[in-house]
Amino acid sequence: MEFRVVSDRREGLLLALGQTAIAHGFALLRQRMAGGEDGVVLTMLVRGPQRNLAALEDCVATHPLVSSFEATRPEGAARADSPAPRPLPHRCAPTPCAADSHRVEALVPLLTRDYPNLFVPLLELARELPAEHREPALYDLGRRIGAWVQARDFAALGTLSPCEAVRRVALPALRQIVQAQIHGDALHVSDSPFCHRGERGACCHFLRGMLVGLLGAAHGPDAPHAVETRCRNDGAEICAFEFRTA
Repeated sequence: MEFRVVSDRREGLLLALGQTAIAHGFALLRQRMAGGEDGVVLTMLVRGPQRNLAALEDCVATHPLVSSFEATRPEGAARADSPAPRPLPHRCAPTPCAADSHRVEALVPLLTRDYPNLFVPLLELARELPAEHREPALYDLGRRIGAWVQARDFAALGTLSPCEAVRRVALPALRQIVQAQIHGDALHVSDSPFCHRGERGACCHFLRGMLVGLLGAAHGPDAPHAVETRCRNDGAEICAFEFRTA
């Protein structure tokens, strides 16, 4: 489907609506933003499950940033339903509490404005959060930034195979902020700034969430999810992320 929305605010518009599409199981294939007589005009081409389309249209039409909305089906677009999204294990998709969600929401425009200079506010957030809230809040923030980066830098690539999405989206995106390499089926990070900050255990929750956001936006509902299998915080030489589809 192609969505055309008009808004009086450009900042955060694509991120907010892109996240809404992803939350309903849709992949953002391409987008275009331009000025119009009534405000900012954002056009998004999305693909996903037909059964979720009505709910997505309702969420976009009633979004507080949207002043007008219309949806059209491009000529020749398939009407067949897409596969249902695969559920992720609880640890791979934690949910932040309400207070942490507000802090995440407040940080999103700051991080997108200063990107790729992310780590000063991120490390401050990690330091201030209670240990039990740190993982879900940083994961959620990383997931949102990953989806924003994919929409900004890689949407023109369209839907990719999982391996291609890791190589052509996840790797170059992560290289904007850390030193990353692909080794076999895993992505290795040698300089995660979240390690060795006073607590043991895998700690690269923001990077894991960012990979999930990048791959979800790049590959749609069947995207692999990222799992941190090794972490320098636990004594490993590198932080390793593997990609699984079940």
